[in-house]
Amino acid sequence: MNKELEHNFVALLEEHQNIVHKVCRLYTNHREAHNDLFQEVTIQLWKAYPKFRGDAKFSTWMYRVALNTAITLYRKSKRTVNTYELETFQFKIRAEEYDDTEEQQLKLLYQAVHQLNDIEKALVFLYLEEKDYREISETLGISEVNARVKMNRIKNKLKTILNP
Repeated sequence: MNKELEHNFVALLEEHQNIVHKVCRLYTNHREAHNDLFQEVTIQLWKAYPKFRGDAKFSTWMYRVALNTAITLYRKSKRTVNTYELETFQFKIRAEEYDDTEEQQLKLLYQAVHQLNDIEKALVFLYLEEKDYREISETLGISEVNARVKMNRIKNKLKTILNP
């Protein structure tokens, strides 16, 4: 591959790497699995990058590749490997200070989201990333109406999980 392509890819990956970290956090429960998934997503992004046409924003394309990779590996791992709950993990992102209340709420949210199936997790993730339904539908390859219906069902499901 040419050096310019490689340089562009590395720059874009560094700029948007938090997307991959967030996806990894959603689909893994411990540091080693997170690192493995991050590496696998990066490999898949690199392999697919020469075919990136720029029809969508790079971040939207990156979400799609990262989520598809995570979902594929998640489905395979569910057949063979159990994961363990992750108590703390430091991301390579600058985070604002959290008070204990917010941290506990986030922990409960992650516990609830971990009970969802792989597609539901992806939908919640994109929703929480404040993507509109058009972008969610493009990223997941479903219709906008389907994304809205699924999200309403997920909201009800999460209410039941969080408020039994």
